[in-house]
Parts: sequence; C-alpha cells; structure tokens
Amino acid sequence: MTQRYAVILAAGQGTRMKSKLYKVLHPVMGRPMIQHVIDQLQPTELDSLITIVGFGAEQVAEQIGDQSACVIQNEQLGTAHAVQQAEQLLKEKSGTTLVVCGDTPLITSDTYRALITTHEANGAKATVLTTEMPDPTGYGRVVRNASGDVERIVEHKDATDDEKLIKEINTGTYCFDNEALWEALQDVQNDNAQGEYYLPDVIEILKHRSEKVTAYLTPNADETLGVNDRAALAEAEKIMKNRINRNHMKNGVGIIDPDHTYISPDVMIEADAVIHPGTIIRGQSVIHAHAEIGPHTEIIDCVVDEATVIAHSVAKHSRIGKRVQIGPYAHIRPEADIANDAKVGNFVEIKKATIGEKSKVSHLSYIGDAHVGSRVNVGCGTITVNYDGKNKYLTTIEDDAFIGCNSNLIAPVTVGKGAYVAAGSTINKHVPDEALAIARQKQANKEGYAAKIKNRQKD
Repeated sequence: MTQRYAVILAAGQGTRMKSKLYKVLHPVMGRPMIQHVIDQLQPTELDSLITIVGFGAEQVAEQIGDQSACVIQNEQLGTAHAVQQAEQLLKEKSGTTLVVCGDTPLITSDTYRALITTHEANGAKATVLTTEMPDPTGYGRVVRNASGDVERIVEHKDATDDEKLIKEINTGTYCFDNEALWEALQDVQNDNAQGEYYLPDVIEILKHRSEKVTAYLTPNADETLGVNDRAALAEAEKIMKNRINRNHMKNGVGIIDPDHTYISPDVMIEADAVIHPGTIIRGQSVIHAHAEIGPHTEIIDCVVDEATVIAHSVAKHSRIGKRVQIGPYAHIRPEADIANDAKVGNFVEIKKATIGEKSKVSHLSYIGDAHVGSRVNVGCGTITVNYDGKNKYLTTIEDDAFIGCNSNLIAPVTVGKGAYVAAGSTINKHVPDEALAIARQKQANKEGYAAKIKNRQKD
C-alpha cells in the first residue's frame, strides 16, 4: 500500500481576524479550526501528519498535542517555504503527500479520501482539489486540457476574457507524489512582489516537466471555504452548524428550527429527542431518546436521560435522570446529579447537589452542596446556607422530608427522614426523623400601632 503523509499549513498569524488569538485556534462550533482539520484527516489512514506552525506556535502545539508532529516556520516566506520546513521528516520518502491549510475547517474526510484516491488512481505527480463557484472572481482558474488533466492554473488578474468564464477554481489543497514535490520545491522562486515562495508554482514546474497533473472537483463548494476574517468565520460557523444539524435529523432527532439550534460536533443525541429553537448544546453532552430540550436552553457537558424536559434553562457539567422536569429559568450548575422523576422548577439553582427520585424543588430556591433524598418537597424560597465566607458545608435532607417555604438550612445540618420544617424557619441543628422543626421569632401583635406609624408619616 502507498505510504501517505499530510502537511497542515498553520503558521500564519491571521492579521485580518483582528484578534490576539491565532487564526487556526479560532473556534467553529466550539472546536478550534485546526482541530477540525486534524479530525477530518485522521480517517484517511495517514502514516505521518505534520503541522507547520509559526505565530502562536506554543498555543497551537498545545492544542494539537500528540495528534501531529509540529515544525516551526520561523519566517513566513510563503506556502512553498512552509512546506519546505517538513523536509527532514519527508524528503527521502516515497508515497503521497496531502497539503492542506489549517484555516479550512469544513473539508470532510470523504473529500480528502476522494482527492487521494483520484491522485493515486491516475498515477499523477500532483492533484488539485477544485470546485466550481457561481462567481469565481478573484480565484485562480483551473484550465484543463482535452484529456481532462490540469493544463495550468491562471490567477484572476492574469486570466484572459475566455479564462475568466471558467468557474472551476483552485481551492489551495493539493496531493503530490512526495518525491516529485521535493524535487519541484527546489526550483520554486520568489521573484514576485511579495518576495515569497508560493506552492501553486509547483504545479507549473511539474507541467513544464511534462508530468501528469490532475484535479478532483468537489461538488460542495462550501467545504472549501478558507477562513481569513471574522465574516468568513461566521460563514464557516453557519455551514458547520447546518451540517451537524442535518446529520442529527437524518438520525431521527427532531430539530424544530435548525437555523436557530447550535449543537457542538461531539454531542450525541438519540433518535426521537426533540430540540426546540434557541437551544445550544455543547461539549460532550449526551441527550437520550424522547428528551425535550428548549426552547432557549443551554446544555454544556451534561447527560440528559430519557423523556426529560428542560425548558428556558441552563445546565452545566451535570447528570440529569429520566422523566425529570426542569425549568423554566432554572440553573443547574456543575456536579449536580438529579435522579429520575424529580422536578426543578422556575428560578431554582442547583449546585454540586444530588436530588433524589421524585423530589421537588419547584421554585425560587438555592440548593448547593447538598444531598436531597427521595420524595422530598422543598418549598418556595428555601436556601441551603452552605458557605461561611471560607468553607463550604453539606446539607442533608433525607427521604420523605418536607421543607416549608422560606426556610434557611444552615450547613452542616441534617433534616431526618419524614421530618417537617415549618415555613419561615432557620435551621442550624439536626432535625430528627419524623420531627417538626420550628425555628422562627414568636409573632407579637401591637394593637393600634399601625395608626401611630401612619400619623408619623403625615408629619
């Protein structure tokens, strides 16, 4: 089998992004562009992957980790010069070398495989990834000969009137015979206005040597988008979003309004889940069958089990069981674990707490650093007072307890099984099983005193 290598060009700073973050690290649907490129290259059975880094080398290398070898281009002298930085790793090898740009996050593994297959099947020295544009203005045109091979690539400014009518353009992604690539790179010159060494010149050099140069035309022009500024980044985000949503819908997920639903690439959603408009699902989230998420809900790194409904709420880094009702306007903070058939209602915040089966925290409450058992009712306005300014403490509410409205549970404290806490109580001692705890100031009525207050207000 032919050896296969890939070189990712990722050394540019991306000045048109107007950002301190290096271009290839800008995220598309929550994942850096360079990571999208690597993820799509990995299924192509590469023997070696090399990334050329320059600006932001440390940050880019940190993102890449051990997924690719990294080579630094200390001076940015053009794309051919960038490829030459991989000389020590590739020059003496035979096989196929794929050269791609780190700012093209939308090209799929299927397209890369088709490009490589076309190249190897034709015995070509180079193969250009091309596409057709309705308006190719500004792009290099691909001129083919009578046999369909690439005759030359003509830049727009150099094209004749007839050549400008050609809609097939060069995308900047190439396959090369590795040995032919390194021989041609030696002849690339920098006699141009920018004084740089350009990779497309390799195509011209190979043609002058009467070598075979072919092209693979991808029917999906959107894939080939290069991200050079914020506008292109937004366009890439939109294309990726639609691609992800279409895949989920093909797999049986109900997405009510795909244009206003944002699902990160690593999210898993089972068939028959329903996602409402305005929903964002990110990270490693898993949404099980018949769950209903949204509208206007954000889920980050959560597992949401079957038939759970989460509306107008935010949930992060937590596990949510089956048939749970959450929202509207609930906030599930990290390390929450909400069991089956529980309810977390409007304006409730749960943080680092377990909520047992069939328990209810229906409204206007804060439950933090707590263990709440099964079948517990937590009344409106209840607060677990977990923080003394220095340390966090645990509140335990055992099975079948009832917490009255507007109660403060000052941790560390335990409310026993089946116990009741009277409304308006501030609890700072253990409540035994089946006990009623009342901890509030005794009411005193001062007859006629309201009239005195009103008279003072008149004065």
